[in-house]
Amino acid sequence: MAALKKRLLDSVGGAALVRLQTSLARKSPTKIESIGIRFGRLFWRFGKRRRRTALSNLRLAFPQWTDDRIETTARAVFEHFGLTALDFLAGRTRKLADLEASMEIVGRERLDAAIAQRKGTLLVTGHFGNWERAAAWLSYSGYPLNVIIRDANQQGVNQVVNSLRTMAGTKVIPRGNAVRPMLECLKANEILGILADQNAEDAFLPFFGRPAGTNLGIGVVQGRTQSVVQTFTCVRTGPNRYRLEFGDWLEPEPGFEVKGEGLLRAYNAWLEGEIRKVPEQWLWFHDRWRGAREAGLL
Repeated sequence: MAALKKRLLDSVGGAALVRLQTSLARKSPTKIESIGIRFGRLFWRFGKRRRRTALSNLRLAFPQWTDDRIETTARAVFEHFGLTALDFLAGRTRKLADLEASMEIVGRERLDAAIAQRKGTLLVTGHFGNWERAAAWLSYSGYPLNVIIRDANQQGVNQVVNSLRTMAGTKVIPRGNAVRPMLECLKANEILGILADQNAEDAFLPFFGRPAGTNLGIGVVQGRTQSVVQTFTCVRTGPNRYRLEFGDWLEPEPGFEVKGEGLLRAYNAWLEGEIRKVPEQWLWFHDRWRGAREAGLL
């Protein structure tokens, strides 16, 4: 019975996304954004646990903010999530020209220089801005992009989401057994895209002045391969307008014996700086400090 229930949920979830995609294909970018914002507002209203997590995290990171500012920012986070989620689902009929018409590309020469090192490129960002749109632009532009993904609980949803990623040419690597394909793609001088800002238990490193559970994986891989670590953000700057910026290469902070720690300290510091510029575009309802709380560090 449990297996049958799971199959039914998988089928319903995937089918619902397909119907939504079909509906969005007939709508303008402005209309898609409007629907996405309304979806985010519904998520805020009914997602009690996520709402509570977002408010708690914002208070932790910005203790000097008033309650009004914290709630206003948290609401904007949910609206941004809804907007970017629907933007991603609407991407089935989108081509490179459509992306470039609504995106400002900055620092592409830094990415090209990273690739020219021929050591593989670790392309890092966080759950910030519109990372899926950036991935689509990279793949449609001919860059050999591989991404580490965490599967959704529903297989039907996975199929729809990953088909959107792969239709542009992106290669998907499931997180479970990722080490070997990660090393292989870097050895082939391809790009490995990673969002490294989720809670983990490898180490507790500073993030917004608090210890945050951090996965050291990309630091270990970089130490082994000497790949270039290229930062990027894709921030929404206005209605249907985005700025995709490739920033400086990350270098590990010196003086740490634990493998990968120096690079992840540098990553956390870089990402925090970017989030502070537009805090409403980071996924504050992810329980980023859960591991630190459970370890008695907060």
